[in-house]
Amino acid sequence: MIDLVLEVLAVVDSFLWGPWTMAFLAGVAVYFTLRSGFFQVTGLRYILSQTLGRLARGRHRVAAQRMTPFQAAATSLAGTVGMGNMAGVATALSVGGAGAIFWMWVLAFFGMMSKTVEITLGVYYRERGPDGQYRGGPQATIQRGLGWTPLAMLFSAGMLINAVFSASMLQSHTVGRALLASYDFNPYVVTGVMAILTALVVLGGLRRIGRFSQALVPFMTIAYILGALIVIAANAAELPAVLQSIVTHAFSPVAGAGGVAGVAVSEAIKQGMARGMLSNEAGMGSAPMVHATAETEHPFQQGVWGAFEVFFDTIVICSLTALAILSTGAMASGASGIELLLVAFSEVFSPPVASLIVSGAIATFCLSTQIGFFVYFETSFVTLVGEAPFKYVRWIYFLPGVAMAGVADVDRMWLVANIAVAVTAIPNLLAMLSLGGVFTRLMRDELSGERAFTPARVDESGPTMRGYGATS
Repeated sequence: MIDLVLEVLAVVDSFLWGPWTMAFLAGVAVYFTLRSGFFQVTGLRYILSQTLGRLARGRHRVAAQRMTPFQAAATSLAGTVGMGNMAGVATALSVGGAGAIFWMWVLAFFGMMSKTVEITLGVYYRERGPDGQYRGGPQATIQRGLGWTPLAMLFSAGMLINAVFSASMLQSHTVGRALLASYDFNPYVVTGVMAILTALVVLGGLRRIGRFSQALVPFMTIAYILGALIVIAANAAELPAVLQSIVTHAFSPVAGAGGVAGVAVSEAIKQGMARGMLSNEAGMGSAPMVHATAETEHPFQQGVWGAFEVFFDTIVICSLTALAILSTGAMASGASGIELLLVAFSEVFSPPVASLIVSGAIATFCLSTQIGFFVYFETSFVTLVGEAPFKYVRWIYFLPGVAMAGVADVDRMWLVANIAVAVTAIPNLLAMLSLGGVFTRLMRDELSGERAFTPARVDESGPTMRGYGATS
């Protein structure tokens, strides 16, 4: 019976994640890039001033149960910087060859705008609860902006399933199995510790989540970046050939060599796009839910953090993983997934040190994902059921990883997570296209300095700008 269910899920997964879905995601990203006049390039100074520039100018003071713009971005990155940046990139290389990285870069460039759009709309259509906490995201955008309540409920259900399976269960399971293999740690103890740490952070509310992410995300990413840079620097002589292979193999098939099967151009495109999207989550609808909690002067100001996130997640971290693997010649080992990254690091570091770096990255990246996704879990549950029951059922979030810790193979459960992601992405993309005019006016409103948008009116009576309605 279980095998039959899994077979059905595999069919559903292959349909939902067929070429048309990836083309839809890419098409929306290209559309908004063109509509914005390539703002990720022409507006680079504005993006930097509203992200890194704001960090340099000092801290924000915010009300209780709200995040600063950077805390929201750090929490969003906590949910995206994870296994996709390591095992996902390694898998893309194993299956799609070096050319997959080129297409990952291309989609990331366009995805910078789609993530800016979804975050801007998510902040614009957010609501303020009785406790003063902002809540928003695609479900609020769909419901308040378009009035499509069933679609908003479908998005929330998909995100709820994704949070439980992908973040709560599979992330901690990955850490448990990795530390069991490397250090013979009991997986129940590992997943139990992760559940306790996650609970200690998330049950303290948004401010604690924001502060924790603000501290952990820079630390864990800098540590991983330094390790990858050392590997790349030790093989710097190989970089010209590596970069050439990335560009060349993006447009020409690769013959099998050194344990690597031949790769067609179509497979390089597919793997690069798929792994890139699943890593930075541009257009998936997750990031707007945490960004909607931030205290910001204007939706578009918060929206451009999305462009920064995609750049940092894919162009920086994913690229470093790819360059470390390709420059060391680890592809010839025939390994795949996280083992391929371990082989690459072992070319420079001793095996125990390489294992420590990779295992440490896995543990911190997965923990941060588990913590960040709790915001999505809460927002989706409250949308579906309401605030009152949440305090009684929120404990469910911490249990799946511990319950499944002793099961050696739960890879097939990724089918459920993949289906849930598609169920969230499609409604989100439809809403983005339908409300493209609202985004454009918000963008012009901020860049012109007119600032017709007033946050107070969003809190009290729904989003409104002088001169036009929210859904126009």
